Amino acid sequence: MALSFKFGTVGSPTGTPKKPGGSVGAIEFSKSIGLDALELGWVQSVRVTEATCALIKSASEAHEVALSVHAPYFINLNAEAEEWPKSRKRLMDAAHYGYLAGATDIIFHPGSYFTQEPAEVLKKAIPRLEGCVKELQKNGDKVTIRPETMGKSAMLGSFEDAIAMSKAMDMVQPCLDFAHLHARPGDGTMNTYDEWSRLLEMYGKQLGAKALKNLHIHLSGIEYGPKGEKNHLTLEDADLDLKALFKALKDFECGGRILGESPIMEKDALNMKKAWMKVSGEKEK
Repeated sequence: MALSFKFGTVGSPTGTPKKPGGSVGAIEFSKSIGLDALELGWVQSVRVTEATCALIKSASEAHEVALSVHAPYFINLNAEAEEWPKSRKRLMDAAHYGYLAGATDIIFHPGSYFTQEPAEVLKKAIPRLEGCVKELQKNGDKVTIRPETMGKSAMLGSFEDAIAMSKAMDMVQPCLDFAHLHARPGDGTMNTYDEWSRLLEMYGKQLGAKALKNLHIHLSGIEYGPKGEKNHLTLEDADLDLKALFKALKDFECGGRILGESPIMEKDALNMKKAWMKVSGEKEK
């Protein structure tokens, strides 16, 4: 029986050799060390050709490594009217070229509240995202768009925001960054079995039990202050209770992908895989 979750890194693992290098090298290297997922870090801009996408796709199929894309950071569903077309293009490019490269999921940071009320911001953000989704459907770019839960309270991207966007339209599901969810309140909460269980219960109720089998998770240790996230840490250096989180994920029969964002990327991704096998009792086939 295969594991319920595939494990990998956000961005190429640090040990990826120079040759062949790039995304193809990252796929081959990930597989060689026991990871079977990879999130392509297109975080500055989308600068790939269709030919490169074809190579990435065939490498991911050959090595059975599941791909996702982290879209550029400079996307804001709450951008001013004149800024929005640039934001939109970044998301659309990540989705289109990601689809060509064999990625199934496109992760993005939803933006900022700019001190506005979350409910007001969603009134603007949801129709904009819907417009993107409709165009992707028309183009045949079959991907899941995933707004990420963000680690700072001033950012669009609370758990509730991500659920609201996902409920409003097809093709959209959250990217659950559990480190961000722990950091966002700024007071050390969201770190117990009961808190994670309540969150997963709400997720299943709002988006359906099937959605719990297809979670897309970002995970690392995290340093935070009163306003939320400061920076990512290794699992060992952080207070995130990984065991409690994994126990909740197991008890709610969750599955999908868990991608590490720790400073020691692949090392912690493999640590998570080991921890999951211990908590879940699952073995690799």
